[in-house]
Amino acid sequence: MGIRKPGVLFLCVHNAGRSQMAAGFMRQISDIAVFSGGSEPASSLNPAAVEAMHEKGIDVSQYVPQRWTMELLESVDVVVTMGCGDECPFIPGKKYIDWPLTDPAGQGLEMVRGVRDEIEQKVKLLAAELLNDQR
Repeated sequence: MGIRKPGVLFLCVHNAGRSQMAAGFMRQISDIAVFSGGSEPASSLNPAAVEAMHEKGIDVSQYVPQRWTMELLESVDVVVTMGCGDECPFIPGKKYIDWPLTDPAGQGLEMVRGVRDEIEQKVKLLAAELLNDQR
């Protein structure tokens, strides 16, 4: 029987910027099962977040903001929250990590690049931790 790969769910309010960027980086650097969701999903992705990720060679433009579900929450090992506060779901026994990141909604590309770069570093550390725990 093979080793089940770990799963991570990135959550933010609108699922249009931070969580989508985090998921994009995780998909690029690992084969960890990646999902993202929001407590109040936007109608479309943040264009500045899409452009900032494109600068890194990652296309997130095809993803659509979606609301998290209990089924999705229960299927992952780690839930990373990014400013969804009391709207973020909680299941006892699940591993939660909170990344207090500035919301890039309505912000210019320069600001979004800073958030993107912070997310990239955090995702790299998380991926290394999850893959190490799997061994």
